[in-house]
Amino acid sequence: MSASAILFDLDGTLTDPKLGITRCIQFALSELGQKSPDADELHWCIGPPIKDSFSLLLNTSDHTVLAQAISLYRSRFATIGLFENSLYPQILETLDTICFAGYRIFVATSKPHIYATRIIEHFGLSSLFDGVYGSELDGSRSVKSELIHHILVTEQLSPSAVVMVGDRSHDIIGAKRNSITAMGVTYGYGTEEELKKNGADLIVHTPDEIARLLVDGYELRLETHVKCKN
Repeated sequence: MSASAILFDLDGTLTDPKLGITRCIQFALSELGQKSPDADELHWCIGPPIKDSFSLLLNTSDHTVLAQAISLYRSRFATIGLFENSLYPQILETLDTICFAGYRIFVATSKPHIYATRIIEHFGLSSLFDGVYGSELDGSRSVKSELIHHILVTEQLSPSAVVMVGDRSHDIIGAKRNSITAMGVTYGYGTEEELKKNGADLIVHTPDEIARLLVDGYELRLETHVKCKN
């Protein structure tokens, strides 16, 4: 595996957002007069575009209804839910190791980039990333394959030199549709079966395994980004 750039999913890969996402979904459903499932019944909503989740939860494709649900969700998420979140153990050390090895590192999330950027800043990770990419509030680039394509073009990355790291099927599918290596993680919200079924090239069970697979077998590069030296 000869890679020079790594794309990281956010929810379920870098951070555990269960509390914030599930509470915001419950809030939106309640405001719409709908019964709210328990948090443990909403795990499947962590990762995919929120519009898709509400479409299934409300059993509708009505644009007006979905827009209202998303607006209610975001009204709580932007002020409270955003920070009901935690870094997975070993993530900071993993990112440090990958950064010092000379890789370019990017966030690639279906979450709106304005929220993703605030989350990365909240955890003090901004200096470790070359860029934070996400969807727009109007829903554009919420499909992971479209987002990855946008990153490849914007950053002028060769698909053969990129690895996508994520915990759900859409991360793997998005990677394969762009001909990049897909690494699935099982410590998030997707199962090993889900990841393998959709074509994951590599499977890891802990964050430190990500660094070992990427760094082992390569000499640490002498020239690293200035951001890694601080």
